[in-house]
Amino acid sequence: MPNPKRPHVVIIGAGFGGLAAAKGLERADVDITVIDKRNHHLFQPLLYQVATAGLSPADIASPIRHILRKQANISVLLDRVYGIDREKKYVILGEHDPLAYDWLIIATGARHSYFGNDAWEPFARGIKTIEDATQVRRNILMALERAETEPDPERRAALLTFVIIGGGPTGVEMAGAIAELARKSVSSDFRNIGAHSSRIILLQRGDRLLPSFPEKLSAKTLTAIQKLGAEVQLKANVTDIDADGVTANNVKIPSKTVIWAAGVTASRASEWLDCGRDTAGRVQVSTRLHPMNDPAIFVIGDTAACTDGNGLMLPGVAPVAKQQGEYAAKAIMAHLRGREAEPFCYKNYGNLATIGRSQAVADFGRFQLSGFAGWVLWCTAHIWFLSGFRNRIGVGITWLWSYITFERNARLITGDFAPDLPATRELAAHLKQRPTVEA
Repeated sequence: MPNPKRPHVVIIGAGFGGLAAAKGLERADVDITVIDKRNHHLFQPLLYQVATAGLSPADIASPIRHILRKQANISVLLDRVYGIDREKKYVILGEHDPLAYDWLIIATGARHSYFGNDAWEPFARGIKTIEDATQVRRNILMALERAETEPDPERRAALLTFVIIGGGPTGVEMAGAIAELARKSVSSDFRNIGAHSSRIILLQRGDRLLPSFPEKLSAKTLTAIQKLGAEVQLKANVTDIDADGVTANNVKIPSKTVIWAAGVTASRASEWLDCGRDTAGRVQVSTRLHPMNDPAIFVIGDTAACTDGNGLMLPGVAPVAKQQGEYAAKAIMAHLRGREAEPFCYKNYGNLATIGRSQAVADFGRFQLSGFAGWVLWCTAHIWFLSGFRNRIGVGITWLWSYITFERNARLITGDFAPDLPATRELAAHLKQRPTVEA
């Protein structure tokens, strides 16, 4: 329990921003409570590797309590947040009593946005959580398994058509990884599926891939992903997604596996605070990351609508969240010393995106990398930022083995193995009608 004689800092969310804030307050004379609805911190940039059987969930996640175990002024609370009372300064929780705070840091991240077409979600899963990634992995692997024994050519073609919607870093990484999985890693394990049986289609509404990168790197990305065997459709306007596939530019693409990587919306923090938000649901904050200039609250990461020094909106990426979390911690420590922190200033250390095996792009402003050199840098950066020594060693070994052998050993299909198909229902009804034989 917090010491009533010391200020209490409540951090909602244990993502990159929340953990950075918690660690930044390690030496502060405060008590800290970290609240999260899950017990683990997730390295989201590598979720697509779980979704494509390159890594196991435990490779990219660590228990929050374990990460913060050495920090004596922190307690971790597993619970959901349902609201915030700004006047009384407490957080409304699902299973515990309201939690009072002196400072509140909101780092609740983002979720999928289907731009008003929420009916598409059951047919086009995004990847924001481990549950999402393992479900996408199941969908991909089950499609391959069913295609192996499907006699109808049209149904088999639909099973072997994988559509990714969104040409940003997540969409590009997913398309490259699925192409490698379907064409290289598993083709030798099947008897009726060859290296060129699968069709991978990447749909991008804009006129180029990776729009946040320079045009030169976007062009190299397009070339590299096409060499992997993926089809890229630019200026693709998706108008419908259902159980049979995707409709883009008035053309139906039959597919049983559609993956959403086109957009996100912020958490419900703006509703909790009853404050202004942008079109993506992000809380509008000041230059010191305060909503409505409330000095007791910081909103950071994907939840905050924050601009850089040139008035450009900061992207929802891990480096932004980490720097904002560190800033919130420094601002609280400055206040404890009777000072006020300078406005937040983001330092852009570059953007990275991988395209597939030994291909990546890196943008550092005037300095750019692509190809194998970019891929080595991408691997090094992602291994370095993983939480925990075991995770780094494990992922490094897995990637090295996969690079040498093309193998993806996390190809596990989990979940219900009795799909609700007509044949299954008929068999169940027949078995119920059979007479019981007494012993």
